[in-house]
Amino acid sequence: MPAVDLQVPSYCAHEHWGSIAAIGAFAGGFRADIEPGALPSRRVGLLDLLLDPYFGGNLATLGLTIDKLAQMLQVDSLFTLSSRQTAAIWPALREIVSNHLLTGTFQSLRMGIRDLYGIDILYAGGQDIQTLDEAIASNYASLFSWYQDAMARCWMSALVRPVHPDFYLVNATSVVAQQESTLMRTVMRLDPLLDFWKPDSPRRARLASALDIDPVDAATWRAFIEALFDLAERRGAVGIKQLQAYSRPLSFRLRADGEVRFRGELTDDGIRCFQDWLVHACSAQAHERGWPQQVHVGTHNITESSPMPLLDLAKRYPRMKIVQLHCWPFLQEAGWLAKHVPNIYIDTCWLPILNPEYYTQALQGWLHYVPVDKICCSHDATSIEMAAGSLHISRHLMGDILAAQQTKWSLSDEQVHKMAAAFFNDNAAALYRNTEKD
Repeated sequence: MPAVDLQVPSYCAHEHWGSIAAIGAFAGGFRADIEPGALPSRRVGLLDLLLDPYFGGNLATLGLTIDKLAQMLQVDSLFTLSSRQTAAIWPALREIVSNHLLTGTFQSLRMGIRDLYGIDILYAGGQDIQTLDEAIASNYASLFSWYQDAMARCWMSALVRPVHPDFYLVNATSVVAQQESTLMRTVMRLDPLLDFWKPDSPRRARLASALDIDPVDAATWRAFIEALFDLAERRGAVGIKQLQAYSRPLSFRLRADGEVRFRGELTDDGIRCFQDWLVHACSAQAHERGWPQQVHVGTHNITESSPMPLLDLAKRYPRMKIVQLHCWPFLQEAGWLAKHVPNIYIDTCWLPILNPEYYTQALQGWLHYVPVDKICCSHDATSIEMAAGSLHISRHLMGDILAAQQTKWSLSDEQVHKMAAAFFNDNAAALYRNTEKD
């Protein structure tokens, strides 16, 4: 056992709970990110959690799509099985995915399910799998009560989830939306806005109608953005998020208004120019409000997702704190920015889910270089079960690392405990203005 007590609260500052098939999707993402209080449209079982966008997506990338798995298991659909049927096919399914059992995605789900339900899916079969499937279905039938219970059991202090701008247009007075709002704060995703140059954009039209501003030029776009940020703030938003590193570099040139075409059939250069202008306009709003901006770094589009260009954005908008998410494989670059730029931070979210060794590698590289108050440890999970597993792995690995540092450098228990509390809770609470729920 590590010499460090890591039973400290966990501030879940970047999560995607609800991103499962049973809750549903829309053309631009998951229903939970566009509809307050979104509930499952059908029964939720073990296979919904397992075949999520992360583990299920990894399988699909290698040809094991959900339809292919169903065919191999000789069932019509993996999402309509009873608990007894799920238990019957479980040994065969586990064997089919056996090459993936050591991945961070599987182990995060395994550990989270074990901690919350007391059943280890790596070894369980028969009645245990049937019991587990029934328990999951029961919990998801009262989704936000389940979140509240599971958060308390895992000692999760707060939840922040990225949502689409459309989320703030929907009436949130329903009972379930109110239940959700007592547990969650949001950060508003910018990426949908970056497609609003298109001549025909139903999403832009809906937002324009709701805000009574049609953004057609620099002046109306600034008014549109300010009104949208005002709306998001009234609805509890505490920051913004962008994931442009999936598709383009993180260098956003400062563009003069006259350079930009704000709508029409744009060339690639014209699209880049519009997006650059828009990111700066949104960053200016975040700067004025003191909001953090979460920025996806690395993991995809590796040749163009280095965080180094964020230095210019951080210097121009010093009251906007930039939170680098994930960071692998750009661990040294992310560390340099967090060390040398006052308003740039790191969140290790997704690293334990991608690969626990990435998390260990990152921490071992940062702990002797990056100030303690610049590192947060969220989870970036698609379900609360996966978040619980990521937290289990993170606490275990962090405990080992800090115990070794304590011995090597003769640190006191109090000093090391304070570091752990900062990484898992206190730094994020400061960044997101203490949004823990009473």
